[in-house]
Amino acid sequence: MVVFGVDVPQLVGISSAIIGSVIVEHAVLSVTPAQEDEFEACFAKAKTIIASMDGFRSLTLLRCIERRNAYLLIVEWNRLEDHTEGFRGSAQYQEWRRMLHHFYDPFPTVEHYIKVQEA
Repeated sequence: MVVFGVDVPQLVGISSAIIGSVIVEHAVLSVTPAQEDEFEACFAKAKTIIASMDGFRSLTLLRCIERRNAYLLIVEWNRLEDHTEGFRGSAQYQEWRRMLHHFYDPFPTVEHYIKVQEA
């Protein structure tokens, strides 16, 4: 598939400065039922870890109204590599994992997006 004249597989690894947009990380987090309050308390502490990383721009955690244990995590990065290599390859990520990953069932799929349109 071609997007903006570029074959989509070629977009992976291209800096957002080149394509003119921030990278948006998106993950639906399914927290084990009855652990929502504990998850939110741990997340409040863990968010300082990710916020300290190079290339981090912003973070939003949303809670689903219809399913109390479902959350949407949206993180903005300067470049894809700031997340996939910088954060995930860091010692700080190991602490993030220790604090949060045991809450997820099933483990979330993380995807990255670039802005195409807005109104």
